[in-house]
Amino acid sequence: MIVAALVALPFVPLVLWTFAGEWRFPDLLPAEWSLRGIRYLLDPGNGVLGATLISLLVGVSVALASVAVGLPAGMALGGYEWRFKGIVIFFILLPILVPPLASTMGIHLTFIRLGLTDTVLGVFLVHLVPTVPYTAIIMTSIFVERTGELEEVARTLGAGPWQTFLHVTLPAAAPGVAVAGLFAFLISWGQYILTLLIGGGNVVSLPMLLFSAASGNDPVITSALALAFAVPAILALVIALRYLKPLETDRGRGFLGLGKVS
Repeated sequence: MIVAALVALPFVPLVLWTFAGEWRFPDLLPAEWSLRGIRYLLDPGNGVLGATLISLLVGVSVALASVAVGLPAGMALGGYEWRFKGIVIFFILLPILVPPLASTMGIHLTFIRLGLTDTVLGVFLVHLVPTVPYTAIIMTSIFVERTGELEEVARTLGAGPWQTFLHVTLPAAAPGVAVAGLFAFLISWGQYILTLLIGGGNVVSLPMLLFSAASGNDPVITSALALAFAVPAILALVIALRYLKPLETDRGRGFLGLGKVS
């Protein structure tokens, strides 16, 4: 409870400012209340709804794509021993080891030649640069701990490779997949520099609106945008927490419907 209170404490001023009509120092609470901040968020002319939809679209797409790439990479890096694996891991981590601005400038020149700048697709692709390394390493740590015994049992009982992956490997790795997807979504959701450089101002995300408002002198609008920025991230965390507990199989039940495991 104490930890939860400490985490929620910074949001209290944001909520108060969002609904504040007039709040002067040193008053503890606003002298007047107003819905101006909420009306600003819901006004189609301000572009907040459009920016939120773009951020959600890119963030969810990046999370799915990062997991799709990081899962097989993690299976190969964590489940098997082979030569030059350390070199491969180094190159996977390289995009997050070098300064993001340096790597993005090189990507920006390539995207200009490919016609991907100023597009949502280009923003989506550039967001994969910092997210795929994290998902790959997270999935690697999951598969390092697995011995592969359940997969061997499934194949012994007649399951094919695809059945084994869908009904054994993937459910067992679900907590790691949830964490990797959450990290990828949060990293993409909070990107400002990458979106600005590749989007060129034509692709407007919620962080861009928040940074713009923070440079102004209206704490009500800034707080409202900050809350709108924080809520989806909190919801993503709550959803991911549901999958953090390893899935259990009932004893005595047919494994994949192919037989019983004692």
